[in-house]
Amino acid sequence: MKWRGRQQSSNIEDRRGQGGGMGGLRGSPFGRGGGGFRIPTGGGSRGGMGSLIGIVVVLGIIWFATGTNPIDILTGGSGSSGNATNSSSSLPSSGEQTELRQFVGVVVKETEDLWTEVFEASGGQDYPEPTVVLFTGGVNTACGAADSRTGPFYCPGDQKVYIDLSFYDQLRDQFGAPGDFAQAYVLAHEVGHHIQNITGVLPEFNQRRAAMSQEEANAYSVRVELQADCYAGVWANYAGQADLLDNGDIEEALNAAEQIGDDTLQKRMQGFAVPKTFNHGTSAQRKTWFERGYRSGNPADCDTFSGSI
Repeated sequence: MKWRGRQQSSNIEDRRGQGGGMGGLRGSPFGRGGGGFRIPTGGGSRGGMGSLIGIVVVLGIIWFATGTNPIDILTGGSGSSGNATNSSSSLPSSGEQTELRQFVGVVVKETEDLWTEVFEASGGQDYPEPTVVLFTGGVNTACGAADSRTGPFYCPGDQKVYIDLSFYDQLRDQFGAPGDFAQAYVLAHEVGHHIQNITGVLPEFNQRRAAMSQEEANAYSVRVELQADCYAGVWANYAGQADLLDNGDIEEALNAAEQIGDDTLQKRMQGFAVPKTFNHGTSAQRKTWFERGYRSGNPADCDTFSGSI
């Protein structure tokens, strides 16, 4: 990805080196209120992004690899938010960490540019940009305490994406998904979860889940996750039109989508897959929906809630 030298987002909160609470995120999933599957529409825009179909969320990343159910990760619990201060004296200072910090800033800025454009095309709406929090070890959030084993996640309670940059080592070494665009795919997916939250999809899931069995909730979560994959693909289309893609970037993202499919992860961890426990989608599904978003560039083509997936 051609990211060096580009503008970075100002919505990066650096808590690395500060420590934080440990333990799982528990509570009321996806926060409260704001129900409704909103579908704003508007005029045409780059890549056919004229309409924005209700946008959805969740990439806790991977309960079979981390031992944490992503449905539990995205909870609106009673934990308090940590107050961030950019204390440079306590931050990792390696060149690799510095470069990753810059990379994240650029990718987040590019997602802001895309979704600002989409929201403006959808009746002149403002896009409330999320904050991306970098942490090491553990972190306190409005959704409760989390640690690095949780993987990247979005907290609806404070509208922030959380990531320990060491996850990228895990993505490369454990999951077999190297490359900077595999890393960008993870961020774009999480930002998609933020959009799903502010458009009411997550609150609706929260309301419906109260009456669902675990198996039903898993099936709904799959549709949520696949739509987030599709929105990540829409962002990849935008990045391509901005001439940010290198040869092989889309293949890196598709490989990442394959490696973190529920069936692939379960077979890797335990030798067999249990479909009724899937809550992110199979490798084939994740690749299909990312590619659909990439080829279309239109969020309206990311409706995973109608028909089969």
